[in-house]
Amino acid sequence: MKLTAIIEREGDGYVSLCPELDIASQGDTIEQARDNLREALELFFESASTEEIKHRLHNDVFITQVEVAVG
Repeated sequence: MKLTAIIEREGDGYVSLCPELDIASQGDTIEQARDNLREALELFFESASTEEIKHRLHNDVFITQVEVAVG
């Protein structure tokens, strides 16, 4: 299954988020944050019931940019 991973710098490390399931993780590098998110997702799928997965899984996630006027 392919899911979205949004990774952003936070302080000295990186935070990773899967918006389809609202599961997050972190790491010292981009790669570590991605790998830790993958592990968190795998653990979720191992332990969650089918009902919980259906309830939390959002299939329509769109990542885009918007332009806003500032000042």
